[in-house]
Amino acid sequence: MMNNPQQRIPEEVAPEVLELASRYYTEQTQGYSSAELIAAGKEVDIPVEFIQQAIQDVKKREQEKQAAQKQSAKFRQKLLMIGASMVAVCAVWTGWTHNSIQSSNSKVDAAGAQVENQLQRRANLIPNLVNITQAYGTQEQELVALLERSRQAYLQAATPEQKADAITQINQAIESFTKYAAVNPQLQSSQLFTNLQYEITGTENRLAVERMRYNQAVQAHNQKIQSFPNSLVANIFGLQKQEFFPVNNTDMP
Repeated sequence: MMNNPQQRIPEEVAPEVLELASRYYTEQTQGYSSAELIAAGKEVDIPVEFIQQAIQDVKKREQEKQAAQKQSAKFRQKLLMIGASMVAVCAVWTGWTHNSIQSSNSKVDAAGAQVENQLQRRANLIPNLVNITQAYGTQEQELVALLERSRQAYLQAATPEQKADAITQINQAIESFTKYAAVNPQLQSSQLFTNLQYEITGTENRLAVERMRYNQAVQAHNQKIQSFPNSLVANIFGLQKQEFFPVNNTDMP
């Protein structure tokens, strides 16, 4: 009840007040009091105690229904909270896994860069091979041309396939030089040739080490993205396996 009957109600809320009052009135007029139900029961010879018992039972069932609805609402709310928590955990795990895979991929790239450095170092030895070949064998133009072509092929390689072919050419060129040096006593006695042999051997050893480290990084990366459930994240973000560095592209014959 309002304490002040003269209090003015804002015009914008008046329709809502009238609608709510109408609903209260309808609920009140459509219901029955206990006295009305008892009186109606007497008309059909139903004892008062049965009417009262029925009223209590109906109230009890209504209370139980309301309690069940509240329990169901709490259960749905709990499910929503669990679902939201699971989504949050999955999001965090997905982000962590993605970063972990990216990190392993970066390690592969870094190891690959070290392999490239050693391949470049070996390619840079080719001019020295050319110079010493020309100095001790003026007739070895074919070997000189082979050495120069292999280095140019490596420097001009733009794709992985071209780079692999160029590495093979350098292998063949160095092998040809080694065979040439084996039958040239004058060349073998040269200090310049001895120093160059040390450089070639050192480069090949460093290349073998870096190649091994690269392949180890590739193996760890591939195992990570192929294992479940990491593979799910890898597929979602399109993260691919890395290729191993072929042994026959770098090993000297």
